[in-house]
Amino acid sequence: MKKVLLPIVLILMLLVSACGGGNSNEGAKNTTQPSPSATTGTEDNKTGTITYKSESGDVVVPANPQRVVVLSSLAGNVMALGVNIVGVDVWSKKNTNYDKYIKDAAEVSEENLEKIIELNPDLILGLSTVKNIEKLKEIAPTVTFTYGKLNYLEQHVEIGKVLNKEKEAQAWVDDFQKRAQEAGVKIKEKIGADTTISVVESMQKQLYVFGDNWGRGTEILYQEMKLAMPAKVKEMALKDGYYAISPEVLPEYMGDYVIMSKYAESDMSFQETESYKNIPAVKNKQVFDVNGNQYFFNDPLTLDIQLAFFIEKLLGQ
Repeated sequence: MKKVLLPIVLILMLLVSACGGGNSNEGAKNTTQPSPSATTGTEDNKTGTITYKSESGDVVVPANPQRVVVLSSLAGNVMALGVNIVGVDVWSKKNTNYDKYIKDAAEVSEENLEKIIELNPDLILGLSTVKNIEKLKEIAPTVTFTYGKLNYLEQHVEIGKVLNKEKEAQAWVDDFQKRAQEAGVKIKEKIGADTTISVVESMQKQLYVFGDNWGRGTEILYQEMKLAMPAKVKEMALKDGYYAISPEVLPEYMGDYVIMSKYAESDMSFQETESYKNIPAVKNKQVFDVNGNQYFFNDPLTLDIQLAFFIEKLLGQ
């Protein structure tokens, strides 16, 4: 077994959502966190702009952006704040939960500058790892974030600052934490405080287990609900956020309950083995499948869907 590097889309998350950032209660697989007050927006009523203090310096952005291009896994945060998106990354386009928000948005990448120019954006958002940042800045005000500097909830508030919607973003964060933590108390009362839960993903032919900050609902289960993580997962995946495993050792990482993330192209043949069928969570029908394309984010839209799913499966509501 060895840990491997996930595709960049997985390293984003979820934001949310996911993805990463640190624990929301201490400071998403996946960290030094600057204070949320380190970046602020100041309004300029005469020009209709605000000056956002980004991690790379001041950026003058529209006070009411109308045509936003999002080049990384931040699209759900923008959608949740009711701001129009005209261009998004391929992975956001694959998420059917986003369909009603971006059905008219074009699929773009930082390598296709001509396409972005055609969209006439008034703001571009992305991660600091995107290519052609200086050229993007020539097209529209561009704000980037280093993945992992902020936890998943701080990230949403920070995007709220860029969009001049900090109050709305903070209000959602406060409400979400309240709902998730209250649900966690009820779930632990029902299943037991020591009952463990794992998040496992099958991507193509590789299996992964996840720590507490790598999207797929990990932020909710471990950070907000404080549910127990299996010892082997804590040992191997908590620090880096994820860990690649083989089907042969999967039983060691399966909790009493399991969230199983998979994709259309996932190789699920391991589920036909006797070893898998004899895992207690499988025998007890406590393995719950989710769509990887919909669950690996950790933005507000995704987090609300994940929270409802966990309440349904773990509380029967």
